[in-house]
Amino acid sequence: MASRKTARRWITPLLVACAASSCAPTRGEEIAANIKTIQHDQKPARLVEIGKGFASIGDNTRAEEYFAAAIEEGADENEILPLLLRVCVLDGRYRSAIQYAENHLRKSPRDVNTRFVIGSLYSAVGDIDKARDAYERVLDAEPSNADAHFAMAVLLRDTGGDAVLADHHFREYLRLKPRGMHVEEAQASLLKTIPSSTNPALLAPPTMVPPQPSGSSGPTRIDFQDATPPGQEN
Repeated sequence: MASRKTARRWITPLLVACAASSCAPTRGEEIAANIKTIQHDQKPARLVEIGKGFASIGDNTRAEEYFAAAIEEGADENEILPLLLRVCVLDGRYRSAIQYAENHLRKSPRDVNTRFVIGSLYSAVGDIDKARDAYERVLDAEPSNADAHFAMAVLLRDTGGDAVLADHHFREYLRLKPRGMHVEEAQASLLKTIPSSTNPALLAPPTMVPPQPSGSSGPTRIDFQDATPPGQEN
């Protein structure tokens, strides 16, 4: 016991002396450590900026690499993922975009916006079941999501699915977004005849609601208009 007490009595002064003298990091070591910290903190932001630069000149492959690296280095995934998905879509790399989105959803399963986007991506590659599942999960979380109703309706209409259910979703879109950009298409897609076995509730006339404020938030948008068609990616 005496030896342990003696050891403790000497250890503390030695540690204090060490911290105050030769055992303390030198000024050069402190500067080097600070530089390393700054470089680490700035690295994700720098990677994002480089990625944006490549995207601006149409080099979407390099942009994808830098955006993906930025996320790996700790960049805000909620901010960078839409940029990453967009450059993949523009080059027709839908499968890559799906993989990035799925990885994100495993960590953030309640991200409805990304769930909506991945439904559109699955639809683009012809995976109808997964697209429908994604839209259904969005609508389970947000029953008043007009864009998800429209996307589901179009999916059902264009793939020979349940025409009555598609009609229901078109009507929900018209009810929720009476001045939306897809109103004409939705109106033109409504059923003209009603099957006798149809549940009347599904075909109730849409009740218009006031349009959402222009500043309201909506799902993440991925513009497929300029995208490379599936199967023609680089």
